[in-house]
Amino acid sequence: MTAGIKIGIDVGGTFTHAVAVDTASHQLLGKVRIPTTHRAELGVAAGVVQALQALLKLTGLAPGQIQLIAHSTTQATNALLEGDVATVGIIALSRRLLGWVTQAQTRVRDVELAPGQFLPTCHGWLATDGGVNPRDLERLVNRLQHQGAQVFVVTGAFAVDDPAPEQQGVTWLRQQGYLATAGCELSQLYGLGLRTRTAVINAAILPRMLATAQATEQAVRASGITAPVMVMRSDGGIMGIEEMRQRPILTILSGPAAGVAAALGYARVSEGLFLDVGGTSTDISVIIQGRPQVKTAEVAGKRLYLKALDVRTLGIAGGSVPRLQGTQVVDVGPRSAHIANLQYMSFTDTAPEPAHWQRQVLTAQHYLAVADRGEPAWTFTPTDAAMVLGLLGEDSLDSAVKTRLAWLAEDLGVTPTVLAQRVLDLASRRVQRVIERLIAEYELERRTLVLVGGGGGAGALVPYVAQKMGLEYWLAPDAEVIAAIGVALGLIQETIERSMVNPTPAEVRQLRQEVVQAVMRMGAHPATIRVRVEVDQRQQKITAIGTGALEFQTRREVSAPEPAQLLTLAAHALGCRPDQVQLVAARGDYAIYQRYASHRWRSPYAPVRVMDCDGVVVLKLQRAVVCPSTVGELGQRLGELLATHKTYGDGGELYPAVWVVVPERILDFSGLVTPAQMLALVGLELEAYAEATEIIVLLEVKV
Repeated sequence: MTAGIKIGIDVGGTFTHAVAVDTASHQLLGKVRIPTTHRAELGVAAGVVQALQALLKLTGLAPGQIQLIAHSTTQATNALLEGDVATVGIIALSRRLLGWVTQAQTRVRDVELAPGQFLPTCHGWLATDGGVNPRDLERLVNRLQHQGAQVFVVTGAFAVDDPAPEQQGVTWLRQQGYLATAGCELSQLYGLGLRTRTAVINAAILPRMLATAQATEQAVRASGITAPVMVMRSDGGIMGIEEMRQRPILTILSGPAAGVAAALGYARVSEGLFLDVGGTSTDISVIIQGRPQVKTAEVAGKRLYLKALDVRTLGIAGGSVPRLQGTQVVDVGPRSAHIANLQYMSFTDTAPEPAHWQRQVLTAQHYLAVADRGEPAWTFTPTDAAMVLGLLGEDSLDSAVKTRLAWLAEDLGVTPTVLAQRVLDLASRRVQRVIERLIAEYELERRTLVLVGGGGGAGALVPYVAQKMGLEYWLAPDAEVIAAIGVALGLIQETIERSMVNPTPAEVRQLRQEVVQAVMRMGAHPATIRVRVEVDQRQQKITAIGTGALEFQTRREVSAPEPAQLLTLAAHALGCRPDQVQLVAARGDYAIYQRYASHRWRSPYAPVRVMDCDGVVVLKLQRAVVCPSTVGELGQRLGELLATHKTYGDGGELYPAVWVVVPERILDFSGLVTPAQMLALVGLELEAYAEATEIIVLLEVKV
């Protein structure tokens, strides 16, 4: 596939942004912004279509130039929050001997969508001793339909080991025209109750999501665009719209994931906290070693078999409305000016006529509003406060804004500067508390921690928060549309998790191949596919995460820093002077820098930073060993290195984490735990390279 234009559309709480990005240069070709269509008949999907049409009109792009359209969506989340869900008929399968236990574990009645409102379900059980009998299944479906079932879930005992009954049941249902989900399609982990709950939520939102997908795709095709339409997933990848029709639950937290995808692929954040500050909310995520941190997703406080990025969302942003107690500002948010139908003080188009103004409070939460001729018109947001304090690079406020500011400050009995500082202090305090929790949870090193801001409200909050906390910060390029760029540049992704005790090398290789095939089916170019395999001994499971792009591209040409600059950057990352750092190895795009000790006794292990030729630190290791080698030598050499540098813990032997640097990328084997597993995957990943190819082996010793 030749390079072309990718379109990314991000649905935010306040605005929906759309961008066109050149895939070869990553140049931004155009951007538009429209209010998010919360109240439209099609929900936020209507805004996706409107933003696309506006972008095409602005840029004049021809349909044939467009390679991909991808969008994030809050539609699945909104469907659950608003109770716009279908009644789910649960069909439980098991042998007769397990009938009572299976029925007890597959009844899902505890998903509370709103206070006192639960996701509607009905339940039936079918014995499968002789296989799934279509006549018995038909009778059960008819009974469940009489109880109100609109969609169906097929869930079976021990389907992780034998998914055939679930597959037979869901295939029959779809052949009859029913919307249905099988538990094995969403998870291959043990835990019948949890798998069933995940499948029930997936099925409940199927009708709404199918309508959304159809409307979006029809609008795209009506524009003459034949390019694939893809949707952002909760884990930061993208998937085809056909895949979304089967597993819409994977998009349930896709909105916050878009900003994280941009932080990785566009802003090149490899380590730090990313703050995506919009008009309504701020999403804070942690990026360590170039990977966003993930967690098990929850809906209505109930765990699911679904991985999502660990994004902490706060009801505070650039457009948050202050709250009053008398004439004192006591809090900010969570209501935003957009949701309250108020304009920002600095951007309102009403004439500055103080005689017609009157301070008001909205709702029982006492949100600040200024009425113009009796109608609520504008308010004072953190963005306004940042402008007053000169944090957004504004040299001066125009006369109309000064008039509003002076009137409001006098009405509240303070100076404009005090008012602005009070609003930003209250807004930033809530952000600081979340950052402190993340620092503690992930044991982040405060000395080198960087806050990276994205989103239209980033300039209002991120510099102020960083100043208060004494942390470094920078704002991402094209910050106001960074999430939409992240959607456009998102990678196709698939995750397969499987319950497995002590997986053998053959099982590790098989799972890797399964995830490779999965992302290829979704359209990924084989040369772009990357796989990371993780073995979790405590939870007795193995996970394979595969990513890939639609097209293979050569590296973008950018002006690289000089060697002296790279050394200075490495010293900063290592927390020492440049004369305490040495370049110990380099291969292709990567250079390995090590901090060395000046005292007589030196540990065999040292802090190491791996930098790419753009000066971005892509890997941080604390107790590292650096070993240049070749592909041909590695098979024997790796086994010796693992044996030499193993340590011991409460559970026995602890082998070092392993990375292998090849000329154009870094192969990550740090999720594997035994030498046999590592050797199996290392051999598989390197089989395309000549034996004489020079590589670098990095080991981090465990303590």
